[in-house]
Amino acid sequence: MDVLDHDFAGNPLRVWVVALAAAALTFVALAVIRRFLTDRLARGASTRPPTFAEAAAIQLLERTRGYFLVAVAALVALRILEVPEVARRWIGRALVLLILAQVGRWITLLISVWIGRFAEQRTLAGDIGSVTTVRALGYGAKALVWMLIVITALESVFGYDVTALVTGLGIAGIAVALAVQNILGDVLAALSIVLDKPFVVGDFIIVGDFLGTVEKIGIKTTRLRSLGGEQIIFSNAELLKSSIRNYKRMYERRIVLGFEVHLETPRTTLATLPAALRRIIEAQTPVRFDRAHLAGITDRSFRLEAVYYVLNPDFAAHMDVQQRVILAMLEHLEQVDVRLARTLLEEKLVVP
Repeated sequence: MDVLDHDFAGNPLRVWVVALAAAALTFVALAVIRRFLTDRLARGASTRPPTFAEAAAIQLLERTRGYFLVAVAALVALRILEVPEVARRWIGRALVLLILAQVGRWITLLISVWIGRFAEQRTLAGDIGSVTTVRALGYGAKALVWMLIVITALESVFGYDVTALVTGLGIAGIAVALAVQNILGDVLAALSIVLDKPFVVGDFIIVGDFLGTVEKIGIKTTRLRSLGGEQIIFSNAELLKSSIRNYKRMYERRIVLGFEVHLETPRTTLATLPAALRRIIEAQTPVRFDRAHLAGITDRSFRLEAVYYVLNPDFAAHMDVQQRVILAMLEHLEQVDVRLARTLLEEKLVVP
């Protein structure tokens, strides 16, 4: 009788050799693949900044623990060996528990990598408030992941019926949500602000009758610094319910300039004023002319109106252009002997 045919723990030694060889090959193959992929991705990332997918893949491969490889190899061996049902069940539970632990580490690592990449981008943009908010929300997401891992382990590994537990957690969650619904609303609004980016720290916004520069985006509140110097605090949920005008993202300003000349102005002179206004506006920089017309007649004056765009969102720059246009037009009116009846300056976006 061949030695390999001897029975040991319910399996011939031949089967044990095959099972151990399969487990060893599986472990070595997984380790080699992990090292090969890690080195390949690391070489690619050394010549240029890695993408999010590359950074996440490198981190996942480096954080894949040896116990996970052992668990996968043991599962392969377990399918070859004839093991008593009780032993198979307990060994399987232990291996599944190890795999769940690794999966939990992978998911939380992905969250950390995303938060790290987001924090790097927002820090370069000077938006520190968003970084703090996302990091705080990241802790909550990681806690939720591990809670789901524990629930899965209780059901699949230890065989507990988690229906009552999930129901209880659901009822408790509803009760807590109702108790802190305003806070949760602000937290979710903060997440919406961070992800959707209707504004970021440093933007100048108008919300209703309030205007100011965004100073901080917190988990519950957003804070503005007004032109007068005082701090204005909004709850995030209420802020998103309002219409927000973000002037930081303005790329040009539309200006409507109107003035009225006396009714005694000769028709021939009056006909030349729109063209003169156009020449004056087109001589300015950086400006895009739109139109200039005799816009109407009142009981005591002729009304002229011009529209142009200042191709610079800076408030001071647009005021400099407007001042030059007004002075040049006044000079022209003096030259053609035209008297103003009334000056009406309509600035639609008079905010810095």
